Amino acid sequence: MKKAKIFALIMSLVLAVCCFTACGETEAQSVSTDGSTSMEKVMGYFMEAFMEENPDITVTYNPTGSGSGIQAVIDGTCDIGLASRNLKDSELETCDQTVVAIDGIAVIVNTSNTVSDLTIDQIASIFTGEITNWSEVGGEDLPIVCIGREASSGTRDGFESITGTADACVYSQELTSTGDVVSAVSSNPNAIGYVSLASVNDTVSAISVEGVYPTSDTVLDGTYAIQRNFVFVTKKDSELSEAAQAFYDYCTSSAVNEYIEAAGCVPVN
Repeated sequence: MKKAKIFALIMSLVLAVCCFTACGETEAQSVSTDGSTSMEKVMGYFMEAFMEENPDITVTYNPTGSGSGIQAVIDGTCDIGLASRNLKDSELETCDQTVVAIDGIAVIVNTSNTVSDLTIDQIASIFTGEITNWSEVGGEDLPIVCIGREASSGTRDGFESITGTADACVYSQELTSTGDVVSAVSSNPNAIGYVSLASVNDTVSAISVEGVYPTSDTVLDGTYAIQRNFVFVTKKDSELSEAAQAFYDYCTSSAVNEYIEAAGCVPVN
């Protein structure tokens, strides 16, 4: 009899502990994002701030490029895709887009290059191979080496669309990330490339375009010509999970404006 009472008491205690633990814990949730490498800084700020306020939600970022991020949404392998360009008509058949920030595309050269300003026409002629020597645009007598992004890159799509060079550029290298372009230009005195404004650092020189230097202010007022949208991509007619919707709502609100500016981009709200 005593053994039965002791066993019953032990079981009651075990059940009480289990119930207390279950009530005290919050089920962990996750949000997966995939796409543009140019959005790395913006996403870093978004994720850090959001997860600090929502410690039970983990947000992941897979920097595969805009095209891959859009495809991941279509395939259902991520919650939110990231694109550094507007969606094409064919993509809008299955996806929705929301602009979260505006980014300037900086044209960069090696720090030893004496050229500091180019027109859109000159930039187009350089990347299509019509201009092949820096002396033709006021620089030294050196061959020009054009560095670009891979075909699926949103940065490449934006740059080529604005400069009118789609399917006409002649690249010495086509690289898979913004960081790789910065590295390649910084290590080659003859190189020219293009990257997100937020990714420009002191290892390269950003040049002015049509006399306008790329800054957040010149992107916002539209005087800097080479700019594009940073976009969240979601699947049409499909609901996000509760966690993914919370992250989406946060990143499309004015609460993130300070982080967008800190990343070198321009808020849209």
